[in-house]
Amino acid sequence: MVDGLTPIPQTITFKPAFEERYRTLLGSRYEEFIRYSSSYIRKCIRVNTLKRGVEALKERLEKSWSLTPVPWCPEGRWIEHKAEERYDIGNIPEHQLGYFYVQEAASMIPPVVLCPRPGERVLDLCAAPGSKTSQLAQYMRNEGVLVANDIQGARLKPLGLNLQRCGVTNTIVTLNANRRFAPGSFDRVLVDAPCSGTGTIRRSLKTMMMWSPGLVRRMAAEQRRLLQLGFDLLKPGGTLVYSTCTLEPEEDEGVVTWLLEKNPEARLEPIELDIKRSPANREWDGKTYHKDIGNVLRIYPQDNDTEGFFIARIQKMP
Repeated sequence: MVDGLTPIPQTITFKPAFEERYRTLLGSRYEEFIRYSSSYIRKCIRVNTLKRGVEALKERLEKSWSLTPVPWCPEGRWIEHKAEERYDIGNIPEHQLGYFYVQEAASMIPPVVLCPRPGERVLDLCAAPGSKTSQLAQYMRNEGVLVANDIQGARLKPLGLNLQRCGVTNTIVTLNANRRFAPGSFDRVLVDAPCSGTGTIRRSLKTMMMWSPGLVRRMAAEQRRLLQLGFDLLKPGGTLVYSTCTLEPEEDEGVVTWLLEKNPEARLEPIELDIKRSPANREWDGKTYHKDIGNVLRIYPQDNDTEGFFIARIQKMP
């Protein structure tokens, strides 16, 4: 164990093209990135305040479990069994009752940044399996309308089950229904886009088997389509959050720059959170990114001992 990290026993093969790319991207921080990406991630939960308050759940669990606050999410807690006898937190009664959602700490950031309010019309464009959707619903206190959309019918089953378990009642689950909405239908939109997932290596080792420069290019094209769609469905004066769990500049700063250049009414807003962050990429592979790209939030696994994540907050000017 180094720096409190527990190495994953499986051998992770990092492709030469990946190593070359990330050594260029991270410089002297590359080895630290690999060390964190090759170590187990901390277990984390988000208290579901639709059913239980944070303190009430803490009192219920603290006999057997140690809970440590996640600085950027008031409902987030890293969780560890006091006797180190149990790791299956998804099997305890409180989870089955919907009192909490097992969710990685960095994954909680996009709904916090979007900050939906009760009574608003909110769209989660890529919703399954429902971690961020249920988080949005609890911030809305089950008031207003939350549309949870996905493009694969098989993914709607876990989405629906998770929302039901969490006591979510203000949500409409839709299958690829984005074309049925009129432009400007929503006060807030979350586009948590499918991506190459290079921030999730420590949670999903198959990421390295699937990764390739071609995959990054294909993902970036789909992300541009989804981001423009989400922006079109946003009301003037509304807020959109674009997020990925990849660290690829083409899928992150590159996609955001594309939207800003194509839509002069889009403004990239700064994100203020109690979190360690890394600088945004100002340029990559011969492409210079938007002058305001420093307003995005980019975190590597070693920044906060979490997944890697990228978040951008965009406002549509009236």
